[in-house]
Amino acid sequence: MKNQGVLFLLLACIGIASCNRNQKQKVVEEKPVSSQCYQSIYEKDTVDLKVNTLKNGKISGDMVMKIDNMPKKEGKISGEFKGDTLFVAYTFIQGAYDKVTFKNPLAFLKRGNELILGNGKIQTTMGASYFVKGEPIDFDNVKYKFTVVDCTDK
Repeated sequence: MKNQGVLFLLLACIGIASCNRNQKQKVVEEKPVSSQCYQSIYEKDTVDLKVNTLKNGKISGDMVMKIDNMPKKEGKISGEFKGDTLFVAYTFIQGAYDKVTFKNPLAFLKRGNELILGNGKIQTTMGASYFVKGEPIDFDNVKYKFTVVDCTDK
């Protein structure tokens, strides 16, 4: 009788585990309703940015930073507009080393057809980086001002 109880408990656990596994939804990348490409050139630096607007108003996209005397940073952005400011998380790899992924917050101010990458105080807590609450983000004394360019596939 004890063996039947243990066997029943084991089968119930397996059944519950398999049900939970089936309930996990596959992450499907949503098709953008619009896309816009931007580029910023500052001295010997070039930054390419593709901004996709999704149906729910969220933003996704790609960004490649080629900064003079530094490894290339290549990754994805995801975030949303708050007023005229686009707040995103930039998840990227640096150079050919793809074993470590970095994630930084970025803020872009939209002025007309231009996006301006702001400078703000960033704090890291328990491995997560974010803008310090209450500290202003400077959009005037900046290096990277993005202008609209034609989108090209890689």
